[in-house]
Amino acid sequence: MKISVVTVVRNNVSGIDETIRSVLEQDWDDVEYIVIDGASNDGTVDRVAAYGAKIGCFVSEPDHGIYEAMNKGIARATGEVIGILNSGDRYYPGALRRVAEAFQTADMERTILWGDVEYEHQGRVRGFRPENRWRGAFAPHPSMFVPRAVYRRIGVYDETLRLLGDYDFMYRAVNVEKITPLYLPEVLAFYREGGLSDRHRFRCLRDELQVKLRYGQPLWKAGTVFLLKIVKNLPRMVLAKE
Repeated sequence: MKISVVTVVRNNVSGIDETIRSVLEQDWDDVEYIVIDGASNDGTVDRVAAYGAKIGCFVSEPDHGIYEAMNKGIARATGEVIGILNSGDRYYPGALRRVAEAFQTADMERTILWGDVEYEHQGRVRGFRPENRWRGAFAPHPSMFVPRAVYRRIGVYDETLRLLGDYDFMYRAVNVEKITPLYLPEVLAFYREGGLSDRHRFRCLRDELQVKLRYGQPLWKAGTVFLLKIVKNLPRMVLAKE
């Protein structure tokens, strides 16, 4: 089974090496690695280029955000399964082999795999949490592996959502398109906190509300959860001066 891994990056010269090495050092041979750079000017481009042919596809050009970059990578992927690993994050050894093995008996048009993720500060986060499907985040993006056939069937990331295009995709896939979650209870990836979504909690909560309403949640239900989350996150938002 061929696995395509897409890394998106912009101006992260300090973190890109760790991410790239975690992919190149996997013990699964059939891996296609694609790096999409958003016209970095801090040395990231030279750092990626130094890996030469080990990077199967490298593109550096301006884009309109992280989800456009992800979609560029998906469009170039030729693997049966696609994983997306942002710069600064990393896969643990053996992750891609375990993913390939788990997909052996799966319906490749109706399945998405999630594994556990080790968050930098929060610790281990379970890969799929069905009890949270309608309330908010129910799966971590770094450990998500999507068959290319699923992207072809239900579409890719909404580029109009600047912060939660991944949440929109997952919500649509599981709750609307009825894609079957395949949960692998192993830690597959490390997530480095402090990105855009961590720094802009109010905008994330607003986008989350928009996604829920887009797909038919009643306003009273989605709005109640939104307000409760605002109260819960208020200290963080004040410190961040949102």
